[in-house]
Amino acid sequence: MSNFAFNNPAFQQQDPRNVATYPGAPQGAQGAQAASFQHGTMDAAANAQLEGMYAAPPAGAIETDRMSVEDTVWKTAGLFAILLVTAAVGWVWTLGGLSAPEYNPYGGAAVNMLPWIVGALGGFVLAMVISFTSRKKVRPALIFAYAAFEGLFIGGISAFFEVRWPGIVTQATLATVAVVGVTLALFASGKIRASKKATKVFMIAMIGYLVFSLLNLVLMWTGVNQNAFGLFSQPVFGIPLGLIIGVLVVIMAAYSLVLDFDQIQQGVRNGAPRKYGWLGAFGIMVTVVWLYVEILRIIAIARGNN
Repeated sequence: MSNFAFNNPAFQQQDPRNVATYPGAPQGAQGAQAASFQHGTMDAAANAQLEGMYAAPPAGAIETDRMSVEDTVWKTAGLFAILLVTAAVGWVWTLGGLSAPEYNPYGGAAVNMLPWIVGALGGFVLAMVISFTSRKKVRPALIFAYAAFEGLFIGGISAFFEVRWPGIVTQATLATVAVVGVTLALFASGKIRASKKATKVFMIAMIGYLVFSLLNLVLMWTGVNQNAFGLFSQPVFGIPLGLIIGVLVVIMAAYSLVLDFDQIQQGVRNGAPRKYGWLGAFGIMVTVVWLYVEILRIIAIARGNN
């Protein structure tokens, strides 16, 4: 683009008929004045346009249709709002009211486990569908539905644990918020980053944990291990195995959050379409729900029968 300074008439080739050759030449003077006025008007318009461009607010995700951190944060907040609403429904549905009944160690307490089961199954199916079809098409409606089912699951399991161990939901919630907050702060400050080596170790540990969890479920369902948490309740050197594994799993969940933050950051840098912000929000929700459930179990094992 040419320099605006060269729009000045002094730097332009003039028509000899419009140049004043002697004092009082009216036509030449008028022609020069007209040309000067025309170029001056063009300069003013160009400067005003530039000033308007600099003064205008930067284009957001809606205007550019590109993924941004701010837009992904709003999407994440919206999903968690849905989760909290359906969690309240699951809580009331499980307990048959707002307040938790007193727990009787001999007879237990009457709670409805249907919300827990419906939420867990529905959330699992939707998570699989979203994960395996997102490369072809991002479906926000399915992600909304996932958040709703996860809310039922969280509300149901939280109510169940609250009956058994009063106050545990508050403890688990505060611990989850603390882990997420610390992880986000460390990632934002550049103290922790995802790496190929750490991700490989994470994947191996994740597969091992899934195999262990499935084995534990089979042993509990078949009655081989009748402890409250199966193998997690098995003592090792006087410490429940669930506490040892639980600490490692919380670290794994924290690194999973780092992977979620890193993927969002990469999407923003690569100029990914705005719709992919829903996948970033979905990933964060999956990890946070996993982290909360693990912390809930750790606290329950630590409190035992108290």
